[in-house]
Amino acid sequence: MAALHLKQMLTQMGIRQKALAAHLGISGSAVNLLAGHGVWPRSIDRAALQTRIRAYLTERGAGAPALARLFHKQNARRGNAGRSTAAPVSTGAAPSVGKKETDMLLQKQTLTPETRQHFGLAADPFSHDVTQAGDVFVSKEVRYVRETLWQHARHGGLLALVGESGSGKSTLVADFKDRLSREGHDVLVIEPSVLYMEENDAKGKTLKSAALVQAILATAAPSQAPRRDAEARARQVHKVLTDGHRAGQRYVLLIEEAHCLPAATLKHLKRFAELKDGLAPLLAIVLVGQPELRARLSVTHAEVREVAQRCDIVELPPLGRALAEYIQFKLARVGADAAQVITKEGVDALRERLSFARRAGGKGAPADSVSMAYPLAVANALTAAMNLAASLGAPVVDADIVREA
Repeated sequence: MAALHLKQMLTQMGIRQKALAAHLGISGSAVNLLAGHGVWPRSIDRAALQTRIRAYLTERGAGAPALARLFHKQNARRGNAGRSTAAPVSTGAAPSVGKKETDMLLQKQTLTPETRQHFGLAADPFSHDVTQAGDVFVSKEVRYVRETLWQHARHGGLLALVGESGSGKSTLVADFKDRLSREGHDVLVIEPSVLYMEENDAKGKTLKSAALVQAILATAAPSQAPRRDAEARARQVHKVLTDGHRAGQRYVLLIEEAHCLPAATLKHLKRFAELKDGLAPLLAIVLVGQPELRARLSVTHAEVREVAQRCDIVELPPLGRALAEYIQFKLARVGADAAQVITKEGVDALRERLSFARRAGGKGAPADSVSMAYPLAVANALTAAMNLAASLGAPVVDADIVREA
């Protein structure tokens, strides 16, 4: 980023940036970004703002030659963060969701030591922070998803947990297993390996039904050798699950990265879900995957229609109204007060920055809004804003800093 001659003129005339900000009716950080880095506020027309600044300085005795070069950049170069010196242009509408925006939001950001010192943080509130149940943020929506998982584990059924990358699926699953270890001692989790799993064998290794059978036997009856014949193994699985159920044991087949399951395995899940002891289901099935899983479980796909018709789908929503509460929760865990880190307007700007317009139809179709305010994206966007605030010497992150980070 490059500084404008504006900063030099303010210094020479003995005018504080705070005084200019008050006259213009914008924040001090917005003037800091403008004068020090040539970054114009997105929400104000640039030409109109330039006119007001020139008028203000003219009243205080600035000469015409100095005013002529006021908004020229000096020592132009890219800053350490690689941010362009080009001023953003506001159109009044949110941009369309695309790979560029989502990649930016998911790219790992880390608080610098200078930032942690600036805000008085003993640790990074968003890094390696979930080690126990109390570390998990639970909103009303997350509480609903947690309870849905719990009920399926104890009573059977076929459930798909769907969420965007960074929405907190892995954290929620870990929390679910932790709760089972504490409260659900009669529930045994069966997890087939998905280390090399892909949708087809050209990309990796598909997870076939035979592997599910093997995982069930290895977990529910580790002392039994699997039968060699496929039919015998199927009967063996049914007997193992039945015996366990009659002894008070419950079983959950948990498959992560389920959006990579081949269609044949998805189809066979109906048969696993229908294993029963009389009327009682023997196996609860939980699939965890990205939004592609929802699409693959559409009833319009004839090959998996029977599974889709029987599968409940629950989705992890963006933080939405719980965004401020989430930020407060994360910062409180490292002994910080959110009000000393980010303003209310900054939180609103963060929510706005993580919202995009998406056109569901073709050209000219109305756009609807989609939010990317998931934990990972929030952490990265807020971290970038905090780093920028620290570099500017701003006491807190405000709306202007969020927009320019």
